[in-house]
Amino acid sequence: MSNPNPLLDILCCPVSHEPLVPLSQSRVKKLNQIIDTEGLQYVDHSPVNEKIQAALITRDGKVVYVVADGIPVLLPERGIGTTQLKEPL
Repeated sequence: MSNPNPLLDILCCPVSHEPLVPLSQSRVKKLNQIIDTEGLQYVDHSPVNEKIQAALITRDGKVVYVVADGIPVLLPERGIGTTQLKEPL
């Protein structure tokens, strides 16, 4: 069965080159709860201030990239490292 979004077949993390997969809505919801209660930082140490509507995560689960207005923000400094999370997504 072919991927309904062929762009996902070529997108990868700009740092590790690990393939990216969509973050499920339940995991996006969990990430937003963490942003609200504990706070998160991007790789550049700036705070994540806005709720996330959609995101991509590396296949190894180490970095999350926000999708803003349908466009993945694949800048190395705008990744959200999952090592700062107390529990895995």
